[in-house]
Amino acid sequence: MNNKKLNKKFSHNNKWRYLIYYAILAAMIIFIINEYMNGLKSQHIKYSDFVKAINQNKVSEVQISKDKLIIIPKVKNDANKGKVLYTERIDDPDLVKKLDSAKVKYGGIPQENSAIKGFFVNWVLPFIIIAFLLQLFLGKLNKKMGSGVMSFGKNTAKIYAESETGVNFKDVAGQEEAKESLVEIVDFLHNSQRYVEIGARLPKGALLVGPPGTGKTLLAKAVAGEAKVPFFSISGSAFVEMFVGMGAARVRDLFQQAQEKAPCIVFIDEIDAIGKSRDGNVSGNDEREQTLNQLLAEMDGFDSSKGVVILAATNRPEVLDKALLRPGRFDRRVIVDRPDLKGREDILKVHIRGVKVSPDVDLNSIAKATPGAVGADLANIINEAALRAVKNHRFQVNQGDLEEAVEVIIAGKEKKDRILSPEEKQQVAFHEVGHALVAALLKHTDPVHKITIVPRTMGSLGYTMQLPEEEKYLNTKAEMLDQICVMLGGRSAEEVKFNSISTGAANDIERATQAARRMVTIYGMTDRFDMMGLESMQNRYLDGRPAQNCSAETASIIDEETLKIIRMCHKKARALLKDNIELLIIISKRLIEKETLMGDEFMGIIKEYKEKKKEESSKGNLISD
Repeated sequence: MNNKKLNKKFSHNNKWRYLIYYAILAAMIIFIINEYMNGLKSQHIKYSDFVKAINQNKVSEVQISKDKLIIIPKVKNDANKGKVLYTERIDDPDLVKKLDSAKVKYGGIPQENSAIKGFFVNWVLPFIIIAFLLQLFLGKLNKKMGSGVMSFGKNTAKIYAESETGVNFKDVAGQEEAKESLVEIVDFLHNSQRYVEIGARLPKGALLVGPPGTGKTLLAKAVAGEAKVPFFSISGSAFVEMFVGMGAARVRDLFQQAQEKAPCIVFIDEIDAIGKSRDGNVSGNDEREQTLNQLLAEMDGFDSSKGVVILAATNRPEVLDKALLRPGRFDRRVIVDRPDLKGREDILKVHIRGVKVSPDVDLNSIAKATPGAVGADLANIINEAALRAVKNHRFQVNQGDLEEAVEVIIAGKEKKDRILSPEEKQQVAFHEVGHALVAALLKHTDPVHKITIVPRTMGSLGYTMQLPEEEKYLNTKAEMLDQICVMLGGRSAEEVKFNSISTGAANDIERATQAARRMVTIYGMTDRFDMMGLESMQNRYLDGRPAQNCSAETASIIDEETLKIIRMCHKKARALLKDNIELLIIISKRLIEKETLMGDEFMGIIKEYKEKKKEESSKGNLISD
């Protein structure tokens, strides 16, 4: 069964109904136009006036038909210049004699040709012209409005047949908890009678919540693929129209189709487009509110025992209307969060199935290098690696391709046309080594994986990459302070070496300030405010930007506490680099020579330097002895 067959039943009657409506409308328009045009071209006169006109020599020609006489007057003598007159045909035996005596031309009209010609000119041709103009007008309007103008109340859901989603649970990796939550729905659709017999009620709706790219749509398709039922997929924005009431009509049509195709799954992506909370604002969007009200009514109205399951996805659950989340509607929330280390490795394995790879590929190291990445990011990394292999005329993807793809996603491609001057190159090198050296000297930091001063397309002139040894879900105060020290290590290195500062630390300062501020306002890591919550997290699954919950006076104190943390960490980073200035210079010179240092080489230089210093120290002790 394909999409056309599924839609045929729903659209067949509507198409004929609209065609009949259009035909009746066109016929009425043509009738009115014909009557109006006939009134302009011809005029009825009495038979006595016709005879009088013949006697006064005002008639040029008479055409005789079955029921009327068509009179063509002489233009030069006629007041109604150019108008055709007609009168009813009366049995007048003297008519021909009168016409002959007045020397008026007369004759009959071929009835068959005249009728065909008249029907074509007066009805067929106008109908074709109207149909063409209507098609032209609606086509342009469709492009501007983005959907069928004459299908206002028709939903635009994509309908997949039982085997057409092509996705099942084995294609979804890294979301084991979410899959477990949805297994019950699949089992109900397979064995609904068991649940009905015991009196169990399947949740009418499940809300998939998580950041963009985590696989919410993929999960919904997998549920339909596992259950082998039709799958209706539509975006929440498709219900919002410029005409009030059209969104509600589309909701009704969608649920009507779903009940006819039950058991089935209806998936509404980005439901926050129509499900935003009704805050009582009178000047709100009436169309969106009517659509939401209709959705609530439809979810209350259908019988879940028939096997219609509503799945919806959003990354802004906090803005949804409370009525939408109550039991009996979307009463089950499935969290589709960012995958952990094992989840990322499993996702990479799924996406690399159809890619030819060399035996040296280690997906675990790539998963470790991508903390916080979602499924879409990991799929992009695999694709970038494959593109790089083709570009380098290789038939397999190797580990280098994958590592370079990770860097491309994080920092952008190498910008080969940006050539730094020797002075800039030296400043960038010391800046990056400053980050790396502070990270190596502090206890609560992640190991350095790579240092480079190769400019990237995303604007960075170089970067230092740190990779965690294991997946972490909590950070202590000491760890956060050390992280801020690492962020400020670049600027500190510039101060220690050149006794000047540059604009290269802009992003470091922004990130350090944000981290210090969160320590004060969200994490309760200061003595001044103790465990007082001064900011709350908004849009957790998007940018996670905090909203302030304090007075202006308190906000001023927050700024002071944030500055206090920044100054403390800056001072600590600068002191560390001053005490290790020789090591800073050695590593920076090596980085300038090679442009890129890997973590092992970087740590090897530090180890070699410490051993050398230890030997010198022991020799000094021997001499003194």
